[in-house]
Amino acid sequence: MGAMTRPLTLALLLLVCVPLAEAARLKGDEAASRLASRATFGMPYEAILDMADTGERRWLRQQFKTPMSSHDAIVDELVALQNAGLFDELLENNNNLDRVYRRLAWWHTTMTAEDQLRQRVAFALSEIFVVSDNLVVLQDYPYALSNYYDMLLTHAFGNYRDLLLAVTLHPTMGVYLSHLGNARSNPDANTFPDENYAREVMQLFSIGLFELNEDGTEKLDKDGQPIPTYDNTDIEEFAKIFTGLSFAGSNFQIRRNTVNFREPMQMYDAFHEPGKKTLLQGEVVPAGQSGLEDVEQAIDNLFNHPNVGPFFSKLLIQRLVMSNPSPAYVSRVAAAFNGEDTGVRGDMQAVIEAVLLDKEARAEPDKRGQAGKLREPLLRVVAALRQLKVFSPDGFYANTGLIIQENTQQHALSAPSVFNFYLPSHSPVGAIADAGLVAPEFQITNSSTIVTVSNMLEAALIGDVANDLFRAPFTAAEYDLSDFMPLAKKPKKLLKRIDLVMTYGTMSGKTRNHIRSTIGPIDDPDLRVRLALFLAYFSPDYAVEL
Repeated sequence: MGAMTRPLTLALLLLVCVPLAEAARLKGDEAASRLASRATFGMPYEAILDMADTGERRWLRQQFKTPMSSHDAIVDELVALQNAGLFDELLENNNNLDRVYRRLAWWHTTMTAEDQLRQRVAFALSEIFVVSDNLVVLQDYPYALSNYYDMLLTHAFGNYRDLLLAVTLHPTMGVYLSHLGNARSNPDANTFPDENYAREVMQLFSIGLFELNEDGTEKLDKDGQPIPTYDNTDIEEFAKIFTGLSFAGSNFQIRRNTVNFREPMQMYDAFHEPGKKTLLQGEVVPAGQSGLEDVEQAIDNLFNHPNVGPFFSKLLIQRLVMSNPSPAYVSRVAAAFNGEDTGVRGDMQAVIEAVLLDKEARAEPDKRGQAGKLREPLLRVVAALRQLKVFSPDGFYANTGLIIQENTQQHALSAPSVFNFYLPSHSPVGAIADAGLVAPEFQITNSSTIVTVSNMLEAALIGDVANDLFRAPFTAAEYDLSDFMPLAKKPKKLLKRIDLVMTYGTMSGKTRNHIRSTIGPIDDPDLRVRLALFLAYFSPDYAVEL
């Protein structure tokens, strides 16, 4: 398998940087399949046809109304089962079983939930408003990350302003970026408010480092240099705002019996920095307000900054559609954020529609030039599971994701730092950098992850050892090839079906010929289908979303 790594990597570079001249024109089913690859974690054949019949915009609006599937609710069930003694045998060998409950909740929901758009958008938000179980304390409490994810789900279709406030007040973020338990200044003890969250809420969550035009391009000063959005004084002033917050309860001091990750942080005004504070663009927070009034005003100050629309819009486009959106695309989404059509600034539904249904997002692949994005390793695996209709016989998809994380270096809410698994500005050396483009996902894509992902799929599809890929502590998992088996003796139709489900009509003639010539000599229909699927999943056509 290693011998294929170099040509595969080169193919990925070429696919990101140049148009696919031979790609077919997207029709109804193919357009639906492409939307499914962006707006869900992956869809099998019949679901794609249903989406095509429904229509893309109508499908999105139906999803906006679909009730939310809660991760906390699954953790509740698992905790109840443990308390009832049903996991005693497992606990004999693992005293920290509850550490994986939020992972079990994520996998089961990702694989089975009907609110797929909400779940997919929340995953994108989790890579913007980053917290991580790399901080051990967040592993120790099963609700810390499941409740944080539920918070993202709750606000995914709401308003960005409410989302930013909820992120700010969530105790998981408070622990991760250290503004939980952040106390007012004490000059006598030479202690001052922690500046960690104050810095990141500006740099990563709202306005970015430099002033932007509405199309996402940087504004320049008279010397042609980018203009910073904030300085150290601004960080110090915002740090004063985020003081006095701690776990909801009755005491600012943190003790084990006061830990509560299921309610927003509470303001303890005695520990909040008093006095006036000066925010961005000279806005003054007056002395005498309550601590929460200070926080609300600071969030409004960030929310109304002109950078937020283009900054957040571009990040969401990169997470859902393409790595290098044109300034015009960013501008159109930013206009939706600013309420051009709805009159409501920060309307997440309007922003999501603008991202997914923009003319640049829906254009034919062979006319978009520098379009597309590399699939994240985790999303490649998850899409394969859903497209193969993986299921658990007992109805609960009990995957911890630990083996997948070991092989892909990625898992939801497990980023190595607040900067996520990769930077949105990452540009790998070579053809992409030379073209002045970015390809964020390449930061965790290398010869090792390419081979390990393909080896997992090979083990599951060719070796028929599905549990190597779907291994879980409670139940086995199985997959269903019924969408493909009836076409086993018709290679042309089989490849057309695979192309529709996995690459929405963009599979190159070269890839088709390679797969057809490889499976042609195989008489066993089951093995023929498995090998065709594996080669499609391993192809650069699948690795790069166009």
